[in-house]
Amino acid sequence: MAQQVFINLPVSDVQRARTFYQALGWTLNPDFTDENAAAIVISDTIYVMLLSHDHFRRFTPKAVADTSTTSAAIHALSVEAPEQIDDLLDKALEAGAEEGAPQDYGFMRSRTFNDPDGHQWEIMWMDPIAAAGDWEAVQAKYPQAAAG
Repeated sequence: MAQQVFINLPVSDVQRARTFYQALGWTLNPDFTDENAAAIVISDTIYVMLLSHDHFRRFTPKAVADTSTTSAAIHALSVEAPEQIDDLLDKALEAGAEEGAPQDYGFMRSRTFNDPDGHQWEIMWMDPIAAAGDWEAVQAKYPQAAAG
């Protein structure tokens, strides 16, 4: 069985968060969804659990961070092609996200958004030659990378 990632996010309104994440094209798993939680499927191995604040507190004694004013984490998600970054960001912005600062190094691009609760997501693409660690090939293909 492949290793799986479950990102558990405290949200102020489960239904609003569920609607937002489904607008990104991600699907709902109704088997793990109720008024306290929603299971969002990003891929076969990546899931987001949207938990009401009260339900989230069942899993930790720590205070729930106010992610509208505090950064708790940046959830980075890779895509296979650079144009998929813009496609996903367009959906997020249309669904009510706030956009953060983009980054473009040629061999690696990203754009960020904050969901309605302020959770930060980074959608990124990296050229496969950079992902393989072939920095000579990266510098030959992207001369600006050597200057940075």
